[in-house]
Amino acid sequence: MNIYWDSFKTFFKIGIFTLGGGYAMIPLIEEEVVNRKQWVSKDEMLDLIAIAQSCPGVFAINIATFIGYKLRKTRGAICTTLGTALPSFLIILAIAIFFSQFKENKIVAAIFRGIRPAVVALIAVPTFRLGQRAKLNRYTVWIPLVCAIAIWALGVSPIYIILVAGLAGYLYGMYIKPTES
Repeated sequence: MNIYWDSFKTFFKIGIFTLGGGYAMIPLIEEEVVNRKQWVSKDEMLDLIAIAQSCPGVFAINIATFIGYKLRKTRGAICTTLGTALPSFLIILAIAIFFSQFKENKIVAAIFRGIRPAVVALIAVPTFRLGQRAKLNRYTVWIPLVCAIAIWALGVSPIYIILVAGLAGYLYGMYIKPTES
């Protein structure tokens, strides 16, 4: 029973102290589940991030669910998922209840303006770390750049990017990688 409570508490803490969504949670999740608790390895974390991004649904909840499932199957997945989702739910509920009372408050507006740049940094840091772990180099750095430009500037659906990347990875692994050895 202790692992269930511990996993719920861990992901609740991550959920309550993270602004900026799932990508901003990556450094906290990594610190807790890879470095402190050692529930998953760094390589497993990288794989979980890739899988969580590829699955439909909320990124942070996907990754929490996968980690919980790895720990204790379905019950573990339920604990980590609830731990991740509950703080956001409670915060949004509180905001909905009290929104009309503080929506015009200049202090609250200033706080949110100050939080925005920090959220950008919270998302940028895991992006660079993922690039390092994915072993990007001068020959492969063009791949995420072209994908980002295709999505941002050309309006290409991320689904197409994922499908093409999966096919390219498969072909690389089947035909090119074995000949490099």
